[in-house]
Amino acid sequence: MADADTPGDVNAVIAGLLRDLGAVQAMRPKRFAYRRAAAAVQSLEQSIGALVDANGALPKMPGIGPASARVIREVLETGGSATVEAAIDAAGDHAEIVRQRSLRQGFLSRAEVVRILGDAGLPGPALADHRGDFQMHSEFSDGSATVAELAAACVARGYRVAAITDHSHGLTIAGGMTMAEAAEQRRAIDRVNAEYGATFRLLQGVEANIDADGRLDLTDDEAAQFELVLAAPHSRLRRAEDQTTRMVTAVRHPHVRILAHPRGRMAGVRGGVVADWRQVFETAARHGVAIELDGDPARQDLDAGLAALALEAGCLFAVDSDAHSPEQLSYAETALAHARLASIPADRIVNCWPLDRLLDWLARPAR
Repeated sequence: MADADTPGDVNAVIAGLLRDLGAVQAMRPKRFAYRRAAAAVQSLEQSIGALVDANGALPKMPGIGPASARVIREVLETGGSATVEAAIDAAGDHAEIVRQRSLRQGFLSRAEVVRILGDAGLPGPALADHRGDFQMHSEFSDGSATVAELAAACVARGYRVAAITDHSHGLTIAGGMTMAEAAEQRRAIDRVNAEYGATFRLLQGVEANIDADGRLDLTDDEAAQFELVLAAPHSRLRRAEDQTTRMVTAVRHPHVRILAHPRGRMAGVRGGVVADWRQVFETAARHGVAIELDGDPARQDLDAGLAALALEAGCLFAVDSDAHSPEQLSYAETALAHARLASIPADRIVNCWPLDRLLDWLARPAR
């Protein structure tokens, strides 16, 4: 019944079961209520077991009603929930629940992220090693903040460098940025860099869309105008067919520096691109393209399992938030937790490099 890969991630187990319970409700308000409860548990900073008092009672928590509390108590006492299993049996929808559970594998709760980052015995980068973030979105595409607001939030987190990477013009569903808008954004970035001087450097990047054939929605001349080009799939994410050629073609593009959220998976919704990932990673390693660990809690792509395969293939990595608001910059911590679980050395993570090494890598790709 536990659908989290990480032993002891009880919050992820409970959140998954609450989502299962919501999925089999006939009434929409109940479905939404259990989803809210699941989200509340998933985002807790502590393991829910640590919140139980000496009498075994749970504290009052926003979003958690009596029915959800019953499921929580059952999991804490038995490791599973008879209430959830009975509801699934009554609904007769086992196959769909099994499918959704399979699409939640490898996702960490916020409490587990906090635990991993606080465990000095684990290998890999510490939070203090993470010097910058190379995927975030401003009001120039589908983000909510200005360039200046994102920059200020990065500085507040102690970053020395970051990149604004709004969607390129081909992804209209995400408010893709035209090249005229990109020129306006460049002026905003120049103003930020003039304000902060040597203390902080903001790069102009772009998240280009990978089409079905592996091509980008930017011409070579357009791509060359950005300091950092991420390439990411945003379509064909529910297909069962192999898409290795698509992904290999993308990482071979001369301007691509980061392969962003490579699978395009979404928790409980879709598994994302199916590919021979070893071949994709080996190609990326040969071309000096970094593989992203995207920390959006609903993405967590790559997770620790595939990240370990990319490490074995010799890849560089980018550990990013995929933030669409300043508050979401903390999502990078989820990606960093996966990096630690995969034992990725800080030296292989471009976010951990000094600025001069980062700029040299951007200017002189290993092609």
